[in-house]
Amino acid sequence: MTEIGVIGMGVMGKSLSRNLASRGFRVALYNRHVDGIEENVAKDFKSAFIELAEAEAFDDLKAFVHSLEQPRKIILMVNAGAAVDAVLGDLTELMSEGDIVIDGGNSHFGDTSKRIDLLKEQGFHFIGTGVSGGEEGALKGPSIMPSGNKVAYSKVQKYLETIAAKDANGEPCCAFVGEGGSGHFVKMIHNGIEYAEMQLLGECYSILKSQGLSNEEIANALEGWMKDLGSYLLGITVDILRKKDGEEYVLDQILDKAANKGTGKWATASIADSGEPATMIPAALFARYISFFKEKREAAAAAYHHNSQGVNISINELKEAYQFSRIINHHQGFSLIARVSDQNDWKVDLSAIARIWTAGCIIKSDFMKELVEGLRRDSSILMNKKWQEIITATYPSAQAVSIACLRNELHIPCLLEAVNFFHGIKTASLSANLIQAQRDYFGAHTYVRKDDPSSKSHHTIWV
Repeated sequence: MTEIGVIGMGVMGKSLSRNLASRGFRVALYNRHVDGIEENVAKDFKSAFIELAEAEAFDDLKAFVHSLEQPRKIILMVNAGAAVDAVLGDLTELMSEGDIVIDGGNSHFGDTSKRIDLLKEQGFHFIGTGVSGGEEGALKGPSIMPSGNKVAYSKVQKYLETIAAKDANGEPCCAFVGEGGSGHFVKMIHNGIEYAEMQLLGECYSILKSQGLSNEEIANALEGWMKDLGSYLLGITVDILRKKDGEEYVLDQILDKAANKGTGKWATASIADSGEPATMIPAALFARYISFFKEKREAAAAAYHHNSQGVNISINELKEAYQFSRIINHHQGFSLIARVSDQNDWKVDLSAIARIWTAGCIIKSDFMKELVEGLRRDSSILMNKKWQEIITATYPSAQAVSIACLRNELHIPCLLEAVNFFHGIKTASLSANLIQAQRDYFGAHTYVRKDDPSSKSHHTIWV
């Protein structure tokens, strides 16, 4: 008998299967059979890797399920949405009471909550699990974010913790996040933070490129930031800038149209639903949307004069602006998790989330390691005294970079949004009183008066 099964032999499913098998677990592999399209996928995969010698491969779902010892433990690695529901529909006809399904894909957290309730009614357990790290992370050790029923999780804990990345203290980068779909929510916000981090690096690249620096010179500059601002994304950006295909830089041959797979859109919708002003994730998402309109951008570039003379800022100023913006991005992301956790009574531990993001995942960084202790003491990065000092010290550079880029017509949505958010959040009196008056004028929506301590609603007949 096998002890754990994996459904879906895509890139991530294959890597997780190899990871499990290499740790000594008896693994069952399943991939659907589609004549002429997907045939013998699991069997061919098994034969290609020595660590899978003891694994069992199937393209018949019933045989796959029956190969697993009870209570069955099955990891789904299929596309989010209808594919998950379709597989679950077939699985529940074959499983026994108490069996556990782990959804390791990028499912929407709302769907995960519904599936938890649905499978519970049928006598099964469903664990929504965020998995970050890409193909290499899944193979060598990802960051894992499970949620749902904690008792059910305890029965699969050893598998997930064993294959997870390890933090600086050797502890697994896997922790039970909370009830419901909290695991997939946290993974979604991880991806949102990632969107903004990637966009920030793209903006730094654009600024340095506007100054006439070569790819190698930009790589050297960014590599110099690694000592103080080291991160996985910064490191791979340096590698990308230096990669050549013959005499040509690969980066220079890549079309400037950025794609997305949906988690950024979901995160942006969740931000709007929550009421939390996490503005940098939407800015990064919409920057990707703008990039996709290549033909329209080319037409507009031809129609409008571009008045750039090159941005006159130092590499150190840019470094500080980048540092400032990254702190704001992480503050917004963790504040969003805290707000939605409170709204759903998930009781997510922000420090624990930071810890499991210190290794194995795409947004791992030296800063994240510092946040583990910082978030244990203070749930707000912005109000933490250490980060207050750094924000205060780096803000002048962020402001200078923003002004210089505006004057030179550079597209820097995330750098600007970091500064703009900071301006708003530290302004004690905003113009929202006028907005409330306008709403009351045309819609009788009422307002609260500052001179009325009861906070009751007031309405004025304006004309």
